Amino acid sequence: MGCGTKEPKITQLCLAAIQRLMSHEVVSEAAAGNIINMLWQLMENGLEELKLLQTVLVLLTTNTVVHDEVLSKAIVLCFRLHFTKDNITNNTAAATVRQVVTVVFERMVAEDERYQGIVEHPPPVQGNTNRRSVSTLRPSAKDAYMLFQDLCQLVNADAPYWLVGMTEMTRTFGLELLESVLNDFPGVFLQHQEFSFLLKERVCPLVIKLFSPNIKFRQGSSSASPAPVEKPYFPICMRLLRVVSVLIKHFYSLLVTECEIFLSLLVKFLDGEKPQWLRAVAVESVHRLCVQPHLLRSFCQSYDMKQHSTKVFRDIVNALGSFIQSLFILPNLGNNAALSAPAGGSGSGAQGSSQGGLGPGGINSNQTTQAAFEYRGTWIPLMTVSVQGSAKATYLEMLDKVEPPSIPEGYAMSVAFSALLDLVRGITSMIERELAAEEGAAAEFRETHPGQQWQPQPGAHQVWEEMVSACWCGLLAALSLLLDASTDETATENILKAELTVASLCGRLGLVTPRDAFINRHLQGLSLPPHYTLTVLNSNAASLTGKSYSILGQTVQIISPSSESHQQVVAVGQPLASQPQGTVVLTSKNLQCMRTLLNLAHCHGAVLGTSWQLVLATLQHLVWILGLKPGPGGVLKPGRAVEGPSTVLTTAVMTDLPFIANILSRLFESSQYLDDVSLHHLINALCSLSLEAMEMASGNNKEPSLFAVAKLLETGLVNMDRIEILWRPLTGHLLEVCQHTNSRMREWGAEALTALIKAGLAYKHDPPLAQNQRLQLLLLNPLKELSNVLHADIRQKQLESVLQILQSQGDGLGPGWPLVLGVIGAIRNDQGVPCFFLPFSESLIRTAFQCLQLVVTDFLPTMPCTCLQIVVDVAGSFGLQNQELNISLTSIGLLWNISDYFFQRGEAITQDLEREEEALQKQAKEKGETLNRPFHPAPPFDCLWLCLYAKLGEMCVDPRPAVRKSAGQTLFSTIAAHGTLLQQPTWHIVVWKVLFHLLGRVRTSSTTADKEKIESGGGNILIHHSRDTAEKQWAETWVLTLAGVARIFNTRRYLLQQLGDFFEAWEVLLNHIQSAALSKNNEVSLAALKSFQEILQIVTPVRDWDKAGDAFTAIGVPPVLIDPLSAYGPGRPLVRSDSLVERLTRYNGAELQAPPPGEESALEDSALWWSAWNTWYRTGTDSTRPPSGPTEKFSFIPSQPFLTALIQIFPALYQHIKSNFSMEDLKKLGVILHGAVSVPISSDASPFILPSYTEAVLTSLQEAVLTALDVLQKAICVGPENLQVMYPAIFEQLLLFVEFSCKPPQYGRMETKHVANAKYNQIQLFAPAEWVALNYVPFAERSLEVVVDLYHKTACHKAVINEKVLQNIIKTLRMPLGLKYACPSESTWKLAVSSLLKVLSIGLPVARQHASSGKFDTMWPELANAFEDFLFTKSTPPDNVSIQEFQKNEAIDVEVVQLISTEILPFANFIPKDFVGQIMAMLNKGSIHSQSPSFTEAEIDVRMREEFSKVCFETLLQFSFSNKVSTPQEGYISRMALSVLLKRSQDVLQRYVEDERLSGRCPLPRQQVTEIIFVLKAISTLMDSLKKTQPENVDGNTWAQVIALYPTLVECITCSSTEVSSALKEALGPFKDFMQPPVSRVQNGES
Repeated sequence: MGCGTKEPKITQLCLAAIQRLMSHEVVSEAAAGNIINMLWQLMENGLEELKLLQTVLVLLTTNTVVHDEVLSKAIVLCFRLHFTKDNITNNTAAATVRQVVTVVFERMVAEDERYQGIVEHPPPVQGNTNRRSVSTLRPSAKDAYMLFQDLCQLVNADAPYWLVGMTEMTRTFGLELLESVLNDFPGVFLQHQEFSFLLKERVCPLVIKLFSPNIKFRQGSSSASPAPVEKPYFPICMRLLRVVSVLIKHFYSLLVTECEIFLSLLVKFLDGEKPQWLRAVAVESVHRLCVQPHLLRSFCQSYDMKQHSTKVFRDIVNALGSFIQSLFILPNLGNNAALSAPAGGSGSGAQGSSQGGLGPGGINSNQTTQAAFEYRGTWIPLMTVSVQGSAKATYLEMLDKVEPPSIPEGYAMSVAFSALLDLVRGITSMIERELAAEEGAAAEFRETHPGQQWQPQPGAHQVWEEMVSACWCGLLAALSLLLDASTDETATENILKAELTVASLCGRLGLVTPRDAFINRHLQGLSLPPHYTLTVLNSNAASLTGKSYSILGQTVQIISPSSESHQQVVAVGQPLASQPQGTVVLTSKNLQCMRTLLNLAHCHGAVLGTSWQLVLATLQHLVWILGLKPGPGGVLKPGRAVEGPSTVLTTAVMTDLPFIANILSRLFESSQYLDDVSLHHLINALCSLSLEAMEMASGNNKEPSLFAVAKLLETGLVNMDRIEILWRPLTGHLLEVCQHTNSRMREWGAEALTALIKAGLAYKHDPPLAQNQRLQLLLLNPLKELSNVLHADIRQKQLESVLQILQSQGDGLGPGWPLVLGVIGAIRNDQGVPCFFLPFSESLIRTAFQCLQLVVTDFLPTMPCTCLQIVVDVAGSFGLQNQELNISLTSIGLLWNISDYFFQRGEAITQDLEREEEALQKQAKEKGETLNRPFHPAPPFDCLWLCLYAKLGEMCVDPRPAVRKSAGQTLFSTIAAHGTLLQQPTWHIVVWKVLFHLLGRVRTSSTTADKEKIESGGGNILIHHSRDTAEKQWAETWVLTLAGVARIFNTRRYLLQQLGDFFEAWEVLLNHIQSAALSKNNEVSLAALKSFQEILQIVTPVRDWDKAGDAFTAIGVPPVLIDPLSAYGPGRPLVRSDSLVERLTRYNGAELQAPPPGEESALEDSALWWSAWNTWYRTGTDSTRPPSGPTEKFSFIPSQPFLTALIQIFPALYQHIKSNFSMEDLKKLGVILHGAVSVPISSDASPFILPSYTEAVLTSLQEAVLTALDVLQKAICVGPENLQVMYPAIFEQLLLFVEFSCKPPQYGRMETKHVANAKYNQIQLFAPAEWVALNYVPFAERSLEVVVDLYHKTACHKAVINEKVLQNIIKTLRMPLGLKYACPSESTWKLAVSSLLKVLSIGLPVARQHASSGKFDTMWPELANAFEDFLFTKSTPPDNVSIQEFQKNEAIDVEVVQLISTEILPFANFIPKDFVGQIMAMLNKGSIHSQSPSFTEAEIDVRMREEFSKVCFETLLQFSFSNKVSTPQEGYISRMALSVLLKRSQDVLQRYVEDERLSGRCPLPRQQVTEIIFVLKAISTLMDSLKKTQPENVDGNTWAQVIALYPTLVECITCSSTEVSSALKEALGPFKDFMQPPVSRVQNGES
């Protein structure tokens, strides 16, 4: 009532009171209705409007009594007040309306909560045909429903149903109310079907209808179009967008289709043709969506993943992208600020001045530039629009603006930029959270159900993948553009982070293409300088994995004219390209991108997969441009670029370099946390990068890019714990690198490979390498593979690393030994390789050899025994390499050390090898194969020895003499020292496969060796003339080898004889000895004979086994063990002895025991000896056979020592064959002896062999020949009767030699000068004749002595008598006797005479004894001739013979005559008459012998051989008158001789008298005077004889003749010569006895 008064004051008080009542909640429903009506009236009257509003508000807020029409009236009241003319009222009413609407809905929420527990079953709504069908709603809900429905009606400009009494309404206010209800009470709409229905049926169509002007509007379209289009109205449009945002945010699940339309509209509003403000507001709306990732996910699920549905999510992202792009491309129409900016950038001076002329100092660093984007001349500043992750809109909040505001430049861009970043951040964090949760669940599931597979829900992954697939293209485009345009470091950082995030997310979800695209984009323009193209050949996923990225060599300009020009240049460097190009610049942005890239790889390496390729390719280029070089372990360090001065780094980047290098290293270190698959991706990527670098580096020696190689090394080193999985690809590739032609590249390949191997071996693996042989072999295998590389530098590296491995891990190599040894032994004399490979250089061989020495000195005991054979092979190959002689020689020493090791550790090695052998045999049996190894039947330990021997044997035929010599000595020493260890059957192999094989090869090489003279031995070494041809050097080898083999045959004789084929072996050895003995080299031939002597045991071998025997007794081996080896005949298998000692003992036992008695004793085995004799005979025959044709200068003549040795062998040999030695053999022997003696010697050697002339000494050869004969005759002497038939042959042989004294033998047709002939004119040793015959005189004389001696012993033997030996002796002696003074040596004839006398003294009695047999008949004439030739020699004595000499010689003649008188003439009756006649004639001749006229007066008495004549005469006379004349015939002979003598005297005297008379005073020739004197002396001698003889023995004729001489003598008295006179006196004196004739008495009937 009070209010009804309409009095202002009263009304105020009343309203205050009512408000107080209401606040105490004392108002009933009816009262409330009254109050409202009363207030309505006041309102209509326009009174106390503010108080009214206050009252309504209090009424509705303090209680819930107001419902239905009352409530609607109250609300209408407020609306009405909103549209008054008073501004304050309007605003207050608006606020009240908002609050009232909120209250209505809050009541409904409260009501719902009250009834929450009571479950109602509302009747179903039939199709919802009646829009007012609200009967099912509770009161408050009903109010709210009616209110909301009317709000929609009002905004749609339709009449309200419930709010009766509304007069006017604005759309803007209606939209604001709708938005606040929807935003504040989403639950109401979601829980109540009726409300949902309203949303669908009323709100959405309304919004779409209101949007239509905006949709149809095109900016700048002609206004003259037929139907003028309504212009978009900013307040409505902006509010609509707010409503849409709320609808999408809260009711998306209800309004799927409607939202699709709204979102499509939103996208359309971003079009460039829409007004600027509309686009700004739309961008803000989009931003609001972007901060709600779950909402975005729903879009994706509802639209993008459904078929035939708009791809809304993709469109949103793409729209943002194209929006950003359009901002750069279209100037902001209607935006003055943008238009006013100059084309090059903004109006700000700093930017303008820096444009264009940007040198390194073009940026003025103290000016702070605003963050902005710049692209192709469009410059857009960047503003801070909202805090990250929240969409704080500017224009969507401008509810009071009616006109569209002017948008500042860059605002839209900034919002879009934020939206993009928030979108990326939201999606990735959401997906990653869910992924993490899923992984957690999976882990938990695995723990609780260990056996089962975890099955994730498939849907989730599909959604994530779809979301990423939908948005990546747009994001990539937008972010790339922004990154290109960004000038602000923070913005760049954010963009990069976003790209990085997407890339890693793609990686985690396994989406290869988008991941690669992001990374690629990152790389393509950004990490690398502009224009620096890495062409990715095809970006689809399939090809990415297989393609490599090659660098196209485009020309690079120094400063690119693109948008990059405002970036700070931090480095200038060389591009990594196959063609040389200009330089490239790196900007700070490039480095920033690089850092991001590194972070990506570092943090998300596991998801990069095949993109590693892209990432690494980029890093490689950057590293190249910055000039980082690899250091130890593959770590990159800043290093000066080798390429020249083109690399320029600013100080800024210099300080950054260590940091970049560090991150790079950390990146690869972090590879240890990658899973195996990712690690493989990384390795593959590095390998293909490296391949590319190799392609670029091939064919030139430019510095290559070593990035990939270095990083492979680094990756390998940090992943040592699982090296097995990456070892093969890693090392396989590095091995390829090692074969590269570029030396730097190779060097690093090898560095990396060897470092990895060393690290792998040194790493503490689990289980340790010792137990994991497979891994160890895997690690060592690449080391072996390196041996196939032909580059010397690589091999050097390989060998150095082997040396280091040996020094550090040598003890633990175990099964890896064969590989390591294979590497050491892979040296070869590379002849057949292309010329650009160095042959195996000496340093390589030296390094390899160092390794081997280390192995042999330190590691033999630690390696498996099966490797010992490899060690032997390797050592052998060093011996055979021809680069380094010293190493060859040292390696032979190593083999000796190895053999010592075998010897010391024999037992252990044997056991190991036998175990191994058993295992192998078992395997072979299982496979059904036969076990195949060298020297197979021998036991394994013996095989080891045989390999050693075989290796040494190979070196014994090396082309270098020093190696051959050393190897030969070592081979024979090892066999001698350690041969006892071998099992007996193994000796068979040693003999045939090792020794004889070697002998054969040496023989072949020696016989074919070059005879050219070698000037010097390399360097300044002079070669001795005895070694100055290859042939002579080979000769030494042959000598050494033959001697060695012979020594083994000798020392191991008893052992070898146990072998079945000893005889064959013996034959082969003898054959070798023979061919060596017949070789045309003196050294070889002589040595062959020495070996021959040795095997015949002429030289007694030192029995080293005697000592061994003592040793065994010392150890205490019971003698029982030393049993004969007979059990092991050739046919029986050798029982394997377990103990080495036992085996040794057995051998030694065999050698200690005496050879078994009887025939079996092989040393006495006649077959062997006869085989030896045949060899000797063949050798002798061939070597002493004189050359047949006219000799060449160079024809070979055996040396004296050789022949001597040859002959010296015979006596020993003969001892063993004498039992069967036949006449045939003797003849053979004779031929050889004769040949040997007749061989001349070379004039060079003669001073050393020939005795000086004064001494008559035999050469050793001659001694040997005589010794041989001596041995024979002694053997015959003591031998059985049947041997004596050989005497004559021996005599014959000796007599041949005797002849040499006068007739030296001829050797073929060789010209020789004889020493003896040169006796008077002293020999000139180096006279033209090449060959000097020996002085045979001493030899012949000695032979003669032997003859005499022998004859002495054998004169009576039947054979000697039958074979007319005496006659032969006389016949032979005739020659020197006849020559007498003409003999080469004076001693010869003297010896001949004395020998003749001795022989005759023995032989004549024998001859007389056998006179009747006629066996000596032919001897007598020979003898007579011999006497004749000697006594009346045709030779004259030399002039220089002294008188004493002459007298001695005469005495010899006298001796002969005396022999005749004592030994022959007294036995005339047993002697043929002719012979006696010859003797008489001879004596007769001697008795009046006339001398040559060459004597001086003084000598004459002596020279006339008076004594001789006298003796002859006396003998003659003695036998003439001897009463012993047995037959009348003999007496007649002597009488006849006497008368001849007397007659001759008569003639001489008469001739003298006449001549004397004729000559007058002139003296007669000296000769005649001599003769007459001689005759006179003879007469006086005759007279003496007659006196001495019994008168009855003298024939009457004789007397008559003697007396008849007297007158003639008297006539001579007149002679003038005093000599003649004195002789005459002597002759005449005796005649006094004949002055009266003697008394004659008759005797024998004769007077």
